[in-house]
Amino acid sequence: MIISHHTINIFDKKVFERAFVTPPFKNYNPLPEEACFLFVLEGSNNSYSEEERLTLNEGEGVLMKCGNYIYEGKPNRDTGKCGLLAIHFYPEVLMRIYKNETPFFLKNKSHYKSNMSRVKSNVLMSKYIESLMFYFENPKLVSEGLAILKMREIILLLLNTKDSSAILNIMSNLFSTKIFNFKEVIESHIFSPLSIPDLAQLTHKSLASFKREFRKIYQDSPSNYIKNKRLEKAASLLSISNDSITSIAVDCLFNDVAHFSNSFKAKYSLSPSKYRMSQLHK
Repeated sequence: MIISHHTINIFDKKVFERAFVTPPFKNYNPLPEEACFLFVLEGSNNSYSEEERLTLNEGEGVLMKCGNYIYEGKPNRDTGKCGLLAIHFYPEVLMRIYKNETPFFLKNKSHYKSNMSRVKSNVLMSKYIESLMFYFENPKLVSEGLAILKMREIILLLLNTKDSSAILNIMSNLFSTKIFNFKEVIESHIFSPLSIPDLAQLTHKSLASFKREFRKIYQDSPSNYIKNKRLEKAASLLSISNDSITSIAVDCLFNDVAHFSNSFKAKYSLSPSKYRMSQLHK
């Protein structure tokens, strides 16, 4: 549930955005023609792209180039809330901010391997976030000129973080779209706690067309294929680790241990404990 939501615009575009929510809260957020810096004000957040998963704690941020994303807010233990700040980067806004010249960080494109990069907070970033919170609380004080200055400021801060090389790699490719094939998305998220509808969204398909494409490629239903992959991982862990069966079940995304045991026995004809013993004898 959304508790509060406020925005600050530049050139009639939503550039600064702050929201407080009560989890569970999951938001599908495609960014086909924009990039985004997401900062966790309160609680934590899981960010998913087509190939990646990144967990952010309070005081951390993530820079995301244009792509396809799902955000999952997690509550602060004391308040039960999750607070997120988003700063959106649009090509047309940046061009106007930099007086119709290509921004310097977009001029030298380099090969990129990731759509997301973690940004840890420092003193300067903390002060910057604090100043934005003041303006969100006092929106009448925000002129377009001031908003432009805050936009240029966050760009300079991002380019001078400890992870500046990774950030620069993302910044130089903010609006370069990478095409992911269907299997890349599926295989990247076998062990992510995403639902079948979530996976459909990350592949840019309706649920019905996603299921058809999945069966065409894997000759199986999404739920059955993913369950079997997770059971295979569980069997491997039972063979090589001393972790408890409950811990292995959770690691393989089975939150109900009884369901895990029944599914495992249906696949391997042995309970998890007996399977482990059979592997020890080998």
